[in-house]
Amino acid sequence: MADVKLTPAQLGTELGVSKQTLANWRWAGAGPRYVKLGTGKNAPIRYRRTDVDAWLASTEQGGAAA
Repeated sequence: MADVKLTPAQLGTELGVSKQTLANWRWAGAGPRYVKLGTGKNAPIRYRRTDVDAWLASTEQGGAAA
């Protein structure tokens, strides 16, 4: 089964952040891993669902769920 790939707009909506925030995270080396489809500054960016889920899990804080 192929991994779902999200656009920055889709991921931004899901996380409640702007596309610019995602771009800032990419520039800073923060946020979920991403794939750049091509070369150049306007190449499309995609986020693999598994990478997003792994990043979210790595940012969890607090105690374990009951």
